[in-house]
Amino acid sequence: MKDYADKMTAEQARRFRDDVLDIVRQIPRGRVTTYGTIATLAGWPSHSRMVGRTLRYTPGAEQLPCHRVVNKSGRTAPGWSRQRTLLEDEGVRFKDNGHVDMEHYLWDYGVI
Repeated sequence: MKDYADKMTAEQARRFRDDVLDIVRQIPRGRVTTYGTIATLAGWPSHSRMVGRTLRYTPGAEQLPCHRVVNKSGRTAPGWSRQRTLLEDEGVRFKDNGHVDMEHYLWDYGVI
């Protein structure tokens, strides 16, 4: 794993987790955002993978709209086939390559 020059203290990790969960709570129905955007909004732009780990391993995160988080190209999480169904149920459309149409569905986090 990459050794980050900007490693977090335990307190920073707790704050990061709380910020990530708060941001995910705000993603509107029918919109998506990216792991990288969430990491940047939480103040740690080089920690997009940690966003994924936070969503996967935090108890209770499954109650959040985690399905609205995709990678920067609009690809859904590997091994989570239900994610696409959940997004489609909200009206999110996919391109022929199986990726979310990011130009149309990317959340403008300044507008809720």
